Amino acid sequence: MSFKIPKEITPQQVAERLKNGEAPTLLDVREPAEWVEGHVIGTKHIPLGQLLIRIDELDPNEETIVMCLSGGRSGLACELLGEKGYNVVNMTGGLSAWTDDFLVRG
Repeated sequence: MSFKIPKEITPQQVAERLKNGEAPTLLDVREPAEWVEGHVIGTKHIPLGQLLIRIDELDPNEETIVMCLSGGRSGLACELLGEKGYNVVNMTGGLSAWTDDFLVRG
């Protein structure tokens, strides 16, 4: 696996798209306990460790914004999905940098 820098987007840019009425495909790759603590409304949850066995739940033709807590796991997920031909964007800074509404808290 050769590391490729994925496309990137900030949490603020994602929130702005949601505020503008867009409905981007969002993927959260955090662990279940993290997901329960809070996640962005409308986000699909597939933990990183299950990503390749559940890959058929994602549309390779749609842009998918991938998020985690800080941007590290989502970067790895983007690398894995990108190598399979998926159109992915890493949300840098992750949910720890999320400051807007659209967050569901457990």
